[in-house]
Amino acid sequence: MENKTYYDWLEVSKKASPEVIEKAYKALIIKYHPDLQQENKQNSEEIIKKINEAYSVLSDSSKRAQYDASLQARALEQKQQQSKSDYNIKQQQTYDAQDYKTQNIDYQKQVDAARRQAYHDAYIQDLKNRGYKIRYKKSFKDYVKIAITIFIIFLVFWIIWQIPFVRNWINSLADNNFVIRIIVDVIRSIYEALFETFF
Repeated sequence: MENKTYYDWLEVSKKASPEVIEKAYKALIIKYHPDLQQENKQNSEEIIKKINEAYSVLSDSSKRAQYDASLQARALEQKQQQSKSDYNIKQQQTYDAQDYKTQNIDYQKQVDAARRQAYHDAYIQDLKNRGYKIRYKKSFKDYVKIAITIFIIFLVFWIIWQIPFVRNWINSLADNNFVIRIIVDVIRSIYEALFETFF
């Protein structure tokens, strides 16, 4: 019973919505109510305590996010420990003390990194649940991508402009429409300025 999670106590999945959690909680409270459990009254009281404890955490989005992060970190740690145990059994302690120490440090770094990532993800999710918008600082690579995208768009428009019938068609539209004429004049002036600068 000690290894049961709050989700196990409420008999719901880890992806259960708040509505499902609330319905499960109400159903279980009725099911294990001490007045309805004459034979096992003390056991039902312990179960009710656990169900209340689970509901108090899972019904609060912030507490639930922190709990989910701790579950992820615990699962990852158990998986790492199991892998490490299996690895040690297979190798039958053939590594010397220095190799073992290095391996242990690497393992601890992985666990620490996984724990930090899990808490970070839970923190971000909690901020999103509260209605905050998450903005990430743009890196130099992001600005390079934007510049390349603008250059490619400009290049495509320039190639299209070089096709005579397309240019004539746009000019004829500009002659008949004042707004299009202004747009074409702006594009033409930019094109001529860039052409004189680079060519």
